[in-house]
Amino acid sequence: MCRWAAYLGEEVFLEDIVTAPCHSLIAQSHHALEAKTPTNGDGFGVAWYGTRPEPGLYRDILPAWSDPNLKSLCRQIRSGLFLAHVRAATGGATSRANCHPFAAGRWSFMHNGQVGGFEKIRRPLESLLDDTLYDHMEGTTDSELLFLLMLQEGLDGDPQGALSRAAGHVTEASRRAGLEPALKLTAAFSDGERLHAVRYGSDGSAPTLYAAATMGGRCLVSEPFDREGAEWHPVPPGSFVTMTRDGVTIRPFAPEAAGRRLALAG
Repeated sequence: MCRWAAYLGEEVFLEDIVTAPCHSLIAQSHHALEAKTPTNGDGFGVAWYGTRPEPGLYRDILPAWSDPNLKSLCRQIRSGLFLAHVRAATGGATSRANCHPFAAGRWSFMHNGQVGGFEKIRRPLESLLDDTLYDHMEGTTDSELLFLLMLQEGLDGDPQGALSRAAGHVTEASRRAGLEPALKLTAAFSDGERLHAVRYGSDGSAPTLYAAATMGGRCLVSEPFDREGAEWHPVPPGSFVTMTRDGVTIRPFAPEAAGRRLALAG
């Protein structure tokens, strides 16, 4: 499973989370403590927001620990909202197009988890995308397709609803393919103003997610990068988190039934 970290608050250097702490995201790339696979060396990426509405994006296929450019950029870039990810591939080639975060317009998205049986349900899910979103697809991962489904389902106006409907398409496609739905979803995404996250597992077991107030802002992480400098709170499974500069809300989350839409698409 992958590891990721997201921050919203006062501007800080990216290195304060990505590279500098004792258990930074780079440290987690080669020695994660709360993942099934301790090594996350199949690429990395960072999306950060500045004065423009669209995020800056830097991704590569090198392990995060071996890229000196990443360390240099994180030392120089300050941002009040950013997402960072190190990848342990569960499907899809090790390529730049398959590295998280993914971006479309002002939105950025990253995922830790897996869509079980993805190759058997990929085609019906892709058929739900309009031509513009289908043409935007660059890689071959379940994560990118889920992100595009969220955009298709109205991410701009209803972030939680869009994710719920997209996840509903995934679970319904699994059932139609004769598979038991196997969706593991711990993801973060942002429009440059708010930071959203979800923790969900169709079997009740979801990849880890923690939240904390730290460094003049708020963090969401796969696992804490500093267990002494902040009070980390585990986010319960089946939760949708929204962080703003004014506060945090946590609501129940579950996929929305999507049978009718898939039947029409088929």
